Amino acid sequence: MKSKKQAPQLSVGIFSDKEISFTLNSPFLESAEGTSITGMWRAGCSGHKVFLQNETKKLESASPVMLAPVIGYDPSFTLHAVTIGKDFHWQRKEDQVFRGNLKLIVEDGKVTAINVLSIEDYLTSVISSEMSATSSPEFLKAHAVISRSWLLAQIEKSRKSGETSGTYNSRFKSDSEIVRWYDREDHQNYDVCADDHCQRYQGITRASTPIVVQVIKDTYGQVLTYGSSICDTRYYKCCGGISELFENVWEPVSHPYLQRVIDNHVPPEGYSLDISKEENVKKWISGNPEAFCNTSDKKILSQVLNDYDQETNDFFRWKITYTQEGLSDLVKTRTGIDFGTITDLIPLERGVSGRIKRLRIEGTRKTMIIGKELEIRKSLSRSHLYSSCFYVEKTSDAKETTFILHGAGWGHGVGLCQIGAAVMGSKGYSYRQILNHYFRGSILEKRY
Repeated sequence: MKSKKQAPQLSVGIFSDKEISFTLNSPFLESAEGTSITGMWRAGCSGHKVFLQNETKKLESASPVMLAPVIGYDPSFTLHAVTIGKDFHWQRKEDQVFRGNLKLIVEDGKVTAINVLSIEDYLTSVISSEMSATSSPEFLKAHAVISRSWLLAQIEKSRKSGETSGTYNSRFKSDSEIVRWYDREDHQNYDVCADDHCQRYQGITRASTPIVVQVIKDTYGQVLTYGSSICDTRYYKCCGGISELFENVWEPVSHPYLQRVIDNHVPPEGYSLDISKEENVKKWISGNPEAFCNTSDKKILSQVLNDYDQETNDFFRWKITYTQEGLSDLVKTRTGIDFGTITDLIPLERGVSGRIKRLRIEGTRKTMIIGKELEIRKSLSRSHLYSSCFYVEKTSDAKETTFILHGAGWGHGVGLCQIGAAVMGSKGYSYRQILNHYFRGSILEKRY
């Protein structure tokens, strides 16, 4: 019987702090001295050195320090007070348990904890961390394929970037405009981070079920490809009915497999789908079009969304209201720009899903254009707006002016819509059909 090619190793940056507390739940070997250690420790740094300390001992060596599990035990380690959902509306801290190696490095005067493990072991956690492990098997298979594809595509992208000269630029700024997109190019010392900025990874804290383990085995080494390249398979919670183009959210590169997708088996009736135009986007957002992700089925949502994600239940259509004073203070805090009193928010350019690419903020002291979609979402919320697909209703009376943002969808809208894909899985679509729906023209291929 032909053996499987071994899955690649991966380094995942979990979190950074001045000091990190962790517990080795089995014996681990410390790389500098070869010492076997276990139990609770603190890690800190002094200059370029990492120190490990417990109640009786202190170890110190140059960064990096690798802690590898001793063979013959059921190995795991616990990182304490890990921040999850950083800058999102559900941000919190929790203890998380991991398998594999623990690598500690010095970064910007802090200690960073990195988990080194097999990609397939990593994916077992991601599938349980990104959504409930009780989701339908076909949806979980689809997600396993795109999580694996995205990861390998990013590693390949980083390798190619390192081989070319020049600095990657994700920001344009002038006196009148700021355009910025947020990707993963800021991770220089590990492959991916553990939070939503990359893929949500929480070790074995989110208990994996036998179904998840089987799904990873069933899709072992499978990725989506286009031409000779692995697809950059993005995903998010809810498209709001139509997905967005890659180049409207990130760098100006068109991927043929990341095009506009109507999230339904047929186009919804009664709407113009050219919703890059203001008159059409208002009708679209104000309406209730049929879409896979337009669901209130609590059984499906409980399968897709973990407990903290279920705190968000207005994902398909949403509304947020600001007083003029509150909006002005918020935008100043979030952007660092003093617009004075904000007098208007004017969408200048939208993508194919209705998501705003460029927004003009007019104030009594300053007027500026901002983009792309995440910059807009970060500027208009204390965490993030659910999406940049919204229109602005401005009302005034004798007392005050109010800005009401009417919106659609949850996330950037590029690639696979998790809630839509979960509904497809519940309706009997296979994982191949789900992948073909969201990534048109891609090919399912086994790479190892």
